[in-house]
Amino acid sequence: MGRATPVVKPDNALVRYFKDTRAEIAKVTWPTREEGLRLTWVVMIVTVISAIVLFGIDSLFSALVVLIIGAA
Repeated sequence: MGRATPVVKPDNALVRYFKDTRAEIAKVTWPTREEGLRLTWVVMIVTVISAIVLFGIDSLFSALVVLIIGAA
């Protein structure tokens, strides 16, 4: 008789998920500290500008509603 081939138990779905996730994370090119800080500032500036624009649009519509209601 020959040697018995070892039975390879398939990975659990959860274990396979974490292995695949770890493999994908290893492929990621992470930004340097300087790039991360610069991009953080860009996001903060865009957020502030967007907030100011939305505030302006909201104020404009609010003034229009007051004019329409006040005229009636």
